[in-house]
Amino acid sequence: MREIVFDTETTGLDPKTGDRMVEMGCVEMVNRVATGETYHAYYNPQRDMPSQAEAVHGLSASFLSDKPLFKDIAHEFLEFIGDAPLIAHNASFDFGFLNSELVIAGMEPVSLDRKIDTVALARKKHPGAKLSLDALCTRYGIDRSHRVKHGALLDAELLAQVYVELTGGRQIGLGLAADAAPSEAKPNEVAADLIGRPKGARREPRLHRASTEELARHAEFVAQMETPLWHHTGVNKRV
Repeated sequence: MREIVFDTETTGLDPKTGDRMVEMGCVEMVNRVATGETYHAYYNPQRDMPSQAEAVHGLSASFLSDKPLFKDIAHEFLEFIGDAPLIAHNASFDFGFLNSELVIAGMEPVSLDRKIDTVALARKKHPGAKLSLDALCTRYGIDRSHRVKHGALLDAELLAQVYVELTGGRQIGLGLAADAAPSEAKPNEVAADLIGRPKGARREPRLHRASTEELARHAEFVAQMETPLWHHTGVNKRV
């Protein structure tokens, strides 16, 4: 199953009061395994950057001034996510900003039916515990030493690891065929789902059988050997 883990950075906390999205980061996962495919973009919010927000993510209005508007490259993001479920930490926040930007761009908002909230998953699994991304990384031993400030792609990459832990742990690869009955899950099919099925027309298997000419050439080659090893072992081997 294909899923997208994503994170946003913004100018503030509420798109209804004029705050805008300034960064998007996405990580593709298939069967809970990161594929290495990502999407990342900065956006010009066409407004100032409050100091409190800049202190969190380090993105200044000057840095963002030459970046594209979300509406001008929204198609790239929509093409990347396709129809996959979308996973975010405190997902209502990220969905709120994403759908606000889509509406501003004159596009249909993303259905909330696609939303998976890792805060809700963590609250159910660890009631009463701290549920921030930092706290969950600490709980699961996920290295975040390179995270000096918030960044959409970096946070999405960390969240992808947290999501795996919340939904089965690092040994989840052993149960990739859990959705199928044991008799239905064939090892080669599981491996194909993990690494991606080959594209293009299927090539018929090649017969690996020596021709008469090849056998004759081999016999001629063997006959030229002096004191071959198998003559000393007393073991007759079929060549």
